[in-house]
Amino acid sequence: MPHITTPGGTRLFYSDEGEGQPILCLAGLSRTTRDFDYAMPALKGYRVIRMDYRGRGQSDWADYKTYTIPQEAQDALRLLDHLGLREVGVIGTSRGGLIAMGLGLAARDRLRGVCLVDIGPELDPAGLSVISAYIGKNPAFKSHTEMAAAMPNLMKGFANVPTARWMEEVRKHYVETERGLQITYDPKLLDALIDAGAQPMPNMWPFFDGLQGMPLALIRGANSDLLTLETANEMRKRQPDMLFADVPDRAHIPYLDEPEAVFILQTWAAML
Repeated sequence: MPHITTPGGTRLFYSDEGEGQPILCLAGLSRTTRDFDYAMPALKGYRVIRMDYRGRGQSDWADYKTYTIPQEAQDALRLLDHLGLREVGVIGTSRGGLIAMGLGLAARDRLRGVCLVDIGPELDPAGLSVISAYIGKNPAFKSHTEMAAAMPNLMKGFANVPTARWMEEVRKHYVETERGLQITYDPKLLDALIDAGAQPMPNMWPFFDGLQGMPLALIRGANSDLLTLETANEMRKRQPDMLFADVPDRAHIPYLDEPEAVFILQTWAAML
């Protein structure tokens, strides 16, 4: 399996598929490369690079104090250097979008364009509370089957999701063991989140404004509890050329194979 090793000795897993214009996919806070499985058909004809952040998926666990957006941005740049890539388009889902905005200020010359998925410069406290409630904890369910059956009630804001999709989701993001389902990341990610919450929240609008002049897109779940429609509209006001889709029957986060999401992904990628 392909890995890179950071100066501190942490091994980071990545995948590198396809040919053409390179696109780096950055996942959500506790998620992995599997976050973009559903988007891959829409990105046919492009070189798609995915990575597991430190402490997640198939990457090594590390000191939880390094589970920060600046460090993860630095790791992403190290991966690009390892692959010999000067410029890439970036699709950033949730946490990945915050990293992308950070890269827009710190390493703008490495970005050809950014597609943000259900994330913006302002985060709704309601959504942050939901995330804080589950991060670092194993679910109470004993099997994938049991959890998949419960998902329609657990995932508020999602509708018209096939039963098979819920099973795919729980299989991707939880490991079934004799002790029940286990998360696929370091539980100390919760400590990192607590530490981050103890610091003053920076004004992220300059980070978003810094993306001006490059191909930009925003895909939002119409029922998102993290990115409000008001924030999305302000983003569109500031960046009038930004592509935008409000995906119906989806909350945080869309799967990226919905027709609205596919259209935005393909239109944005063709602009890179």
